[in-house]
Amino acid sequence: MLGSWGRQLAALYDDMVAWRRHLHQYPELSFREVETPRFIAERLESFGVEVRTGVGGRGVVGIIEGGRPGRTVALRADFDALPIQDEKDVPYRSRVPGVMHACGHDAHTATLLGVARVLAGRREELCGRVVLIHQFAEEQAPGGAKPMIEDGCLDGVDAIFGTHLWTPMPVGRIGYCPGYAMAAADRFEIEIVGRGGHGASPHETVDPVLVACELVPKLQHIVGRMVDPLEPAVISVGSIHAGTAFNVIPATATITGTVRTLSPKVRDLVEARLEQVTRGVCTAYGARYRFRYERGYPALFNHEEETRFVAETIERFAGVEGVERIRPVMGGEDFAYYLERVPGCFFFTGAGNAEVNAVYPHHHPRFDIDERAMLVAGRALLAVTLRFLNGDEYMASLAQDGRAA
Repeated sequence: MLGSWGRQLAALYDDMVAWRRHLHQYPELSFREVETPRFIAERLESFGVEVRTGVGGRGVVGIIEGGRPGRTVALRADFDALPIQDEKDVPYRSRVPGVMHACGHDAHTATLLGVARVLAGRREELCGRVVLIHQFAEEQAPGGAKPMIEDGCLDGVDAIFGTHLWTPMPVGRIGYCPGYAMAAADRFEIEIVGRGGHGASPHETVDPVLVACELVPKLQHIVGRMVDPLEPAVISVGSIHAGTAFNVIPATATITGTVRTLSPKVRDLVEARLEQVTRGVCTAYGARYRFRYERGYPALFNHEEETRFVAETIERFAGVEGVERIRPVMGGEDFAYYLERVPGCFFFTGAGNAEVNAVYPHHHPRFDIDERAMLVAGRALLAVTLRFLNGDEYMASLAQDGRAA
């Protein structure tokens, strides 16, 4: 157990809730964050943390120097919101029309602020250094992680850890996944170029709507018949746009969608097959096409040793209800860029609870969390940080302190 460290974090719960609810009421979209990083920096400075602002653009980095030399560990939280109208009936509902925290980033930020306050107050006990990475623009590629890394947020860092509050998992539980844990998130756009005309004379046209309707199910065959069934892959069409009148065959139709993969080899294959299938269908109907494929975040790869360390540490010292190995998630995360530079682990903290209506999926207009998940996540991050820096003997002394209390 965490002993007095855990008790100090628990005493900050009301503050963490207040911080989270303030951020929830005043969300800011990716790359437009102004007040949020200011809010974060002010609180870190009030804790006595050395703060650097404008990192990579809009990021905030805090440094806590321990009282004794040692390794450097980084902890990361993201703070941008989504272009979604908040439909919850709660006092802390978003006050910004069309913008809300629908993925837990407000709670990630509040959790890391709580952890920072506890660590800063006892920095003399730490062997090494803690880097607090408050990242902007996770929700929109190219994301904030890369420019923050390029601006030095990982300089001297030996390992990095982070967590995502996760409503599909009940509050009180922690999920981890070694190896590939989250998918590469790519985007494609296919413009089908036909020949428009009157709806009464389809034989005089090349109908791009017909071609689009033929193409969409063919794209699904890529995963069903061209990808190894043991390799995860998703192709989802999100929009089809064509025409403006009921009796006119338009000249073009545009299809957009997303591709999610874990293996780099499968990622390459799906990109190539998408254009190949598009070319074949368009050729069969006499249409032309314009194909654009944008690679987003790479697949997130949790390092084996650090993931074992996280799972064991949380199970032994964080005082959570359960720690379980989970399957990969096909969502994307630019935490992947940090893990390409230094070893580490990104894990999931359960935040779902029907009793407080925390049942909606991420990116839903009624998304909410069980706020007690912030304490669970905070204890997990504290335990990982303290054990990484101070070692097993120190953790054993905390466990004794916890039993005495």
